[in-house]
Amino acid sequence: MSRILAAMSGGVDSAVAALLLHEAGEDVTGVYMKNWINEEQVVGDCPWQQDIADAADAANAIGIPFEVVNFMKDYRERVVRYLIDGYRRGITPNPDVMCNRQIKFGVLLDWARERGFNAVATGHYAIRREIPEGGHAIHEGVDKNKDQSYFLAQLQPHQVAGARFPIGHLQKPEVRRIARRAGLPNADKKDSQGICFIGEVRINDFLEAFIPDSPGEIVDAAGSVLGEHRGLHRFTLGQRKGIGIPSNTDHAFYVVVAKDYESNRLIVDFEGPRAPGLYRDTCTLDALNWIGEPVDGAATLLARPRYRDPAVPAEFTPVSPGRAAIRFHRAQRALAPGQVCALYRGDRLLGGGVFGSPDFLPPQPAGNCGKVASGSS
Repeated sequence: MSRILAAMSGGVDSAVAALLLHEAGEDVTGVYMKNWINEEQVVGDCPWQQDIADAADAANAIGIPFEVVNFMKDYRERVVRYLIDGYRRGITPNPDVMCNRQIKFGVLLDWARERGFNAVATGHYAIRREIPEGGHAIHEGVDKNKDQSYFLAQLQPHQVAGARFPIGHLQKPEVRRIARRAGLPNADKKDSQGICFIGEVRINDFLEAFIPDSPGEIVDAAGSVLGEHRGLHRFTLGQRKGIGIPSNTDHAFYVVVAKDYESNRLIVDFEGPRAPGLYRDTCTLDALNWIGEPVDGAATLLARPRYRDPAVPAEFTPVSPGRAAIRFHRAQRALAPGQVCALYRGDRLLGGGVFGSPDFLPPQPAGNCGKVASGSS
């Protein structure tokens, strides 16, 4: 019997993860991580108090101990600062990936081990397996519509060793059926959307408290001025909604194709494969991380450039420690600096890197994704 700390968010997935471990005879304790409460201002509706109550009620129904731990300082320093600094630098960070590496399987896993727990369990739709050569591998969850292996691409081997994903072999409807059978009070609770500390407020509304606006021109690829933007940090490569200028045709829409920080210009063009810089088949990956043995030579892998995208074939070529060149067999849309690219062989997650250089690791030279000749991000 192992002692396992189950991270319970108040949702049904993490509750069923704790339930399955308890039914398997493990010594399980539930924990809710209090990560963010904006005490200076209101930036949205993040119902953390209700989530704590739901997590506590689920733990009580399962029959396991439950406690709340405060990681607000760690979360602010390791996730929120990364998010704000990334947008300030012009990249598109991924706080969910960072939270898994730095908080759930970082601070929380350390906290758990200091108290005698063997592992931390979450409600991720992913599968962890022991491998014959030693160590552990992560595979995609059985429910391909819910698979969350992408968000684990920056985990390190010792973190995977201390992780448990009890619902990875289940389809989402089965998770809810198990919860109803066990009488869990959150069996039919709606899935959470987005990042909790942002809640229902748009990311730009959240960032207003931290990054001042810096207005500039919106131009097309030929340099013609189309309008004015409030700040380049408000936009990401490939963005189509919320640009603030009308399209002059019923059959095409403007899309962000570059951000020129030297001239503080937002560059747009009409959506489509001819939009300059919008579709690319080559890019560099920085901050490479491997869950098992690193891929240290040229290889054909599957690459997932963002969470909801399919994993597609790509040629992977290491160029220096922590960096590789990647060439997709088919051009991909909007490879924005800062986004995570997860790498696979079949359904096995090998690890991943980032387009550009967010602060997963000490700063490295910037990658070449999404660049224009003027040196924009």
